[in-house]
Amino acid sequence: MSPSLEIVLLWLAFGTSHIALSSNAWRPAIVARTGSLAFQALYSVLALAIFVPLVSVYLGHRHGGGWLWTVPITPVSLWIVYALTTVGVLLLVAGFVTPSPTSISAGKGPVEVRGVHRITRHPVVMGFGWIGLSHLVLNASLNDVAFWLGFPLFAIVGARHQERRMRVTRGPEFAAYLDATPFVPFTGRGSLRGVAELPPLVWVVGIGLAAGLRWLHGPLFHAPAP
Repeated sequence: MSPSLEIVLLWLAFGTSHIALSSNAWRPAIVARTGSLAFQALYSVLALAIFVPLVSVYLGHRHGGGWLWTVPITPVSLWIVYALTTVGVLLLVAGFVTPSPTSISAGKGPVEVRGVHRITRHPVVMGFGWIGLSHLVLNASLNDVAFWLGFPLFAIVGARHQERRMRVTRGPEFAAYLDATPFVPFTGRGSLRGVAELPPLVWVVGIGLAAGLRWLHGPLFHAPAP
């Protein structure tokens, strides 16, 4: 089996298991038998059991399988990718600082559409998806594309599934939130206002984390591409 196919199959297993376990058909029955905490533990262990081999296969075959396109690695192209990746990290941090109703950690009451909620209603998964897309600019071998494209595809499919499930379980307040917020980041009319409303903590932690990851990238992966 080729590494690219193995990566694709592991992504499919990761996405399918997430969607199946969190579905309205399976989740209530499992939670009723095991309890909420045990369900979260099972969910997390299964995710790691698939994602760790996925990352391992990719790291062992990075930049392999032939190049689908090439972009010259210059200071300009590198800084463009650094900036795009930082945007993804900022979405992640903002999603943890101000969880949206679509996240597991959020409450079930009404939520003011403000800050990152004006940018996207799925800041965490869309942040990972954004980071995956930014890596595709310079990492465009078959194996690279199979791995990094999985992040935005999983973000889109997983978020849509989550919305359909929560429309049933959360009621009209959740539906009103969905109607007031954009799905894809920065596609809503209030996105720039949302950027301006991000708390200072998000900027400090997000930019610092992005800089730290960039600094660790070379020693960890020994590759010029981000």
